[in-house]
Amino acid sequence: MKLVIGNKNYSSWSLRPWLLLSAFNLEFTEIQESLAEEGIKERFEQYSPSGKVPVLLDQDLIVWDSLAICEYISEKYLQGQGWPEDLNRRAEARAVCAEMHSSFTALRNEMPMNCRATRTLELSTAAKVDISQIDSIWSHYTEKNSHIGPWLFGEFSIVDCFFAPVVFRFSTYGISLSEPAQKYASLLLKHESMVVWQEAAQAETEVIPKDEAGRE
Repeated sequence: MKLVIGNKNYSSWSLRPWLLLSAFNLEFTEIQESLAEEGIKERFEQYSPSGKVPVLLDQDLIVWDSLAICEYISEKYLQGQGWPEDLNRRAEARAVCAEMHSSFTALRNEMPMNCRATRTLELSTAAKVDISQIDSIWSHYTEKNSHIGPWLFGEFSIVDCFFAPVVFRFSTYGISLSEPAQKYASLLLKHESMVVWQEAAQAETEVIPKDEAGRE
């Protein structure tokens, strides 16, 4: 099994399936491609017709899109453990994950993931609304499922992987959160696989100017 990813410092979409594979100790080969604009379409299209990363290559199967990859990994290699076992919690987790997958556009646009930076930003009202909504999600579900475990739905799952890039963003740009949300963010930042990813990101030297937002 091979996972094609972009720069660890910048590639938020790549982090999600990488984190799932790593957190559940699945064996895979990592193929890293630069996110530099020069030749990017041709480089990425050698792996999938989407021309984007991440891409999972499993024998003759090609799976692209971070959510599709995580679903496949959960079904084939984790016996469904990528999601909560309980039907209702699983449905809620999928809804929250889908919201992260398709929403929060202002936050994505204004706060690119940049793991090795410490920056400040002047955020739009829309981005502040996105932050508030994410804070509410983290606070609500960690409290609701605290009797099971410390993660959003008790046990570590795909939905935590999907919020991992946001945790890095909030750390980079010094975003203030409510106490429950900050507790969750700190927990995810300390996850062993997140530490490994961040250390690798810190060691990278390539700079993508469009993702160097804010002031130091």
